[in-house]
Amino acid sequence: MAVQEARQNTEPGAHAGGCTCGDCPHGAREGHRRAVAAFLVKRDEFAAGQGLPAAVAHSASASRQWVSEELTQSAELVADRRRAEGQAWLARLWLSTTCTVWAAVVVLLLAQSLTAVGAGWTTARTAGLLAALVVAGALTAASWFHRARGGALAPVIGEDNRLSTSRAVAAAWVLLVGYAVLVLAARLAAASGPAERDALIAGLDLARGAGVVTVLAVVCGIAVLVRRVVGLRVLTQRLQKVRADRPRAADLLTDDSGRGTFADIQYVVLSGVALAFAAVRLARRPDQLPDLPWGLAVAVLVSAATYVAGKYAEGGRPVVLSVVRSREAGDLDGPIRTGDDIEIRGAGFVPPGAHTADRLSRMVVRIGPVHVQVPLVPVTGGFSNPTDAVLTVPVPADVEPGRLEVQVVTAAGVETNRYAIDVTD
Repeated sequence: MAVQEARQNTEPGAHAGGCTCGDCPHGAREGHRRAVAAFLVKRDEFAAGQGLPAAVAHSASASRQWVSEELTQSAELVADRRRAEGQAWLARLWLSTTCTVWAAVVVLLLAQSLTAVGAGWTTARTAGLLAALVVAGALTAASWFHRARGGALAPVIGEDNRLSTSRAVAAAWVLLVGYAVLVLAARLAAASGPAERDALIAGLDLARGAGVVTVLAVVCGIAVLVRRVVGLRVLTQRLQKVRADRPRAADLLTDDSGRGTFADIQYVVLSGVALAFAAVRLARRPDQLPDLPWGLAVAVLVSAATYVAGKYAEGGRPVVLSVVRSREAGDLDGPIRTGDDIEIRGAGFVPPGAHTADRLSRMVVRIGPVHVQVPLVPVTGGFSNPTDAVLTVPVPADVEPGRLEVQVVTAAGVETNRYAIDVTD
């Protein structure tokens, strides 16, 4: 009752519909920026002990509950604004991808024009430009039909709304091989003699393009395999996945929490080097598929195997290791009773990418049949509760004394093991 009374005394007046004053956000980006600024100010004020109403200031538990609920409501507003900004950004991305594709075509035209000075314009240059126009047109059409999902990047965006490293690498190899085949097809159409046509058809022989075809098959297979592996690990609760607000280029090199991972970095770097080499070989020999040397092809295959092994090794279920009575300075030692705070120690309570306040507030602890919301305890610059290794929750009065089981449910919906505790009167 004290918490409800305090909230009624401090709740601001709502603006009427259609308000256009300076306090109302205009646009998704501005709305998100203002919501974040308001949340940070509120969190830091509560961390400094300011802003607590007198109705709850006398009780530490009531103050903590009131602060947690106020921050949770503010965090939900920030999350709504963040999702709206992410959707608006994703809807605008198709135009950026289209401009990037056609800018690449212009760069190719300029490069061919500069290199043609002195050497003269050749059929291979025309074929390369026509193939680029076909690829750019196809990507533009795909961007239009998938403009609500990121345009041409839609196929490489995973189910968690992040850029998929395996799909991006596979898509790059598909584009290169498809472009090479189009160049050969354009040259074949313009060939005037049977000898030239036979030479171009021979350029598609597997003996000449075995390396690049092998790499293409492996990276495409890995893109499918990784999606299956990740999906099964999520369903079996061996991997925690939290949906991102929008894809970022850094997703190709980092994990869900934004930290760089060796498996992803080495896969992208080695694949990029091999792609650059294959593109140069195609420019030098436009009459055949890029003949990727087997040494470089094997290096890419080893890199791909390392990437898959990293996907198998990442993650793990959260685990409760111990539960103890939380004791403050001056308290007497004793058993766990209703109304006491318990400290749950373990690992993996906060999934990667779930460090925002709205996701931290979704964590729940089951104490017997009672579900307890994990309170948010603010400190300057963040939160001291919950953390990835320690949670502190009160034992509610609804819990019956006796032997009970404690279980944590993370923001990703993954449940930990059950840990038995004794609650006394």
